[in-house]
Amino acid sequence: MTQYDPRSSDARLIVYLDIKSPYAYLAKDPTKQLAGDFDIDIDWRPLTLNIPSFLGSARVDDRGKVVESERSPRQWSSVRYSYMDAKRYARIHDIKIYGPRKIWDTRLIHIGFLYVKERYADQLLPFLDRVYERFWLRELDVESPDIVHGVLREIGIPDEDFDAYVEGEGGASHDTLQAALHPAGIFGVPSYIVDDELFFGRENLPYIRWILGGREGPPPDMAYQHFT
Repeated sequence: MTQYDPRSSDARLIVYLDIKSPYAYLAKDPTKQLAGDFDIDIDWRPLTLNIPSFLGSARVDDRGKVVESERSPRQWSSVRYSYMDAKRYARIHDIKIYGPRKIWDTRLIHIGFLYVKERYADQLLPFLDRVYERFWLRELDVESPDIVHGVLREIGIPDEDFDAYVEGEGGASHDTLQAALHPAGIFGVPSYIVDDELFFGRENLPYIRWILGGREGPPPDMAYQHFT
């Protein structure tokens, strides 16, 4: 089992993502750009959000009609604004985002994330690109072992021992990391660790870029918002 220190890595930058977060999706490509611009390694890691614990849960049908809900009016307002905001930013970059019909459990796909990261690291970004795009087009069931196997095979990754990895070291690595995140102050996505500083949210990318650039000149201002 791989042991991860939540706030430490050999890489200059640690990034936490959840496949079911639209804001993490929108942060992925500009974060990738940092690696090329500053010739650094990025340690990509999964953070599996428990959304019902703070935003309630709901399910909609194919037409978007709510068929099941355990959300308060305030939680609905927060969720609806979040997706509206994410779609607004997605349109700027010609990215399509369709709101999911339910709150997905991303544990399995995140174990797949670790499987690729630990064994086929050069394929991790193609894996994330494919999974994010298909999930937000409503084309990927991230809870289905058969579908996750299919994604691995599509990008040329051997998957014969993936089930054993899920049941064994991979599942243990994922669960141990998740249990360590909140005590370390890491609570949402996208989250960044650089020079032992924690930053939450895509809006911090200009400041992170300033740090990676040697903190030259005045630090950039930012518009701060809380989101998932």
